[in-house]
Amino acid sequence: MAAIAEMPNVADPAPTKKARSRKALKQKTASTNEANIVAETLAESSPAAAALLPEAIAGKENHESLSKKTKKGAAKGKKQQQQAPEVSSFEKELQEMQEQLEKLKIEKEQTEEALKAREETLKQKEEEIETRDREQEKLKIELKKLQKMKEFKPTVTFPFGLSVKDQEQDKKDKKKNSTKKPSPPYVLWCKDQWNEVKKANPDADFKEMSNLIATKWKTVTAEEKKPYEEKYQAEKEAYLKIVGNEKREHEAMRLFEDEHKQKTAMELLEQYLQFLQEADKKDTKKAKKEKDPLKPKQPMSAYFIFSNERRAALVAENKNVVEIAKITGEEWKNMTDKQKSPYEKRAMKNKEQYAREMEAYKQKKDEETADMKKEEEELMKLQKQEAMQLLKKKEKTETMIKKTKETLQKQKKEKKITDPNKPKKPASSFLIFSKETRKNLAEERPGTNNSTVSALISLKWKEMSEEDKQVWNSKAAEAMEVYKKELEEYNKKVVAEEEAAAALMNKDN
Repeated sequence: MAAIAEMPNVADPAPTKKARSRKALKQKTASTNEANIVAETLAESSPAAAALLPEAIAGKENHESLSKKTKKGAAKGKKQQQQAPEVSSFEKELQEMQEQLEKLKIEKEQTEEALKAREETLKQKEEEIETRDREQEKLKIELKKLQKMKEFKPTVTFPFGLSVKDQEQDKKDKKKNSTKKPSPPYVLWCKDQWNEVKKANPDADFKEMSNLIATKWKTVTAEEKKPYEEKYQAEKEAYLKIVGNEKREHEAMRLFEDEHKQKTAMELLEQYLQFLQEADKKDTKKAKKEKDPLKPKQPMSAYFIFSNERRAALVAENKNVVEIAKITGEEWKNMTDKQKSPYEKRAMKNKEQYAREMEAYKQKKDEETADMKKEEEELMKLQKQEAMQLLKKKEKTETMIKKTKETLQKQKKEKKITDPNKPKKPASSFLIFSKETRKNLAEERPGTNNSTVSALISLKWKEMSEEDKQVWNSKAAEAMEVYKKELEEYNKKVVAEEEAAAALMNKDN
């Protein structure tokens, strides 16, 4: 009974209601594990206490639920108090967020503009690179063309294509071989009188001598001057003949050169076109320099003679090319002077023979060059003859043209004066077209030459279709019909006048 009486003191929650605090509640609230432990201890001590334990635990749970309800009420009150400042802080945060969003939008727009500018610059750079690539491709194509042009080797002869040095040498030779102008009679007389005047005046210088001779020339009579003048005239005639012949030859050669240039140009064009066709079909390879087969080969040295003899034996032993070269080189190094001497003697003989053959080859080449020069000289003679024939033909044609012009002028002068009343022939369709177009062209292009205007008119007329020309043809036909009617009337008048004149003559008779 004593144990049962003491139980309310252990599990009584009533006195704890006055002092409500979180710390006190925490101390008094026991977990389920702790309650189980207390129950176990009480059950061990006394069975009566164990029977009353569930009631105590239930009372404790009620106390905990009450404390929780009070806590919730307090929390609600606090929340209602804190709601007002929380709303104001939320509005501030919203404003800040909106400002940040606006800033982000501005930054986004700026970045988009920067990206657009970058894209434009990249596009420009890409275009520049593309243009550079195109230019490089064009340059490559031009280079290929130039390389092909280098490979083009024409077979046309250019007898007149002299180099600058040759032209200068030719000018010098012409100056040396050119005929001198004849000296006048005064100079010829001076040459004869110089020594006599010098003997008379040995101390006189050149200026004094020239003055003395000039005064003496004034005293010379016409009869004394006559032989010098005759000599000068004869020399002058001979000089003029030579100069005239040279001029004629030069003109003839110029004509011949022009004709030859035209022919060579046509031949070159044909050859170049053939070359281009062949180049399109095949990739032209660089042709090696053609060696003269008649030129003697250079002799082998002593080492090469030895290596050629030794090679046959080493090849029989199945040695490689590199191995053969190494073995022959080592053997040649290890050989004595006595062992090398027969090969050196053979090399010397070959060298002497090569020198003889080269001398003969050079002589042959010199003879060939001399023959070529002779052939060129003969060719030049033939060309000069052909040139002279061309010149003669040209002169004949010029004389014929002159004669025809003179005869035409005479005929025009001899022609009777035409009747002013006779109707004139009408202009052709082309002439009518040219008159109208000439006016239009003069307005469109003021200051142009008549020759250019006439050329433009003829081009327009050629380019015109038959339908367009029909307008001008119809105008010309109408004018022709009017002309025919006027001619008939004029002829009738002339016949009537002639008959009247004849009748008058008969009356007078």
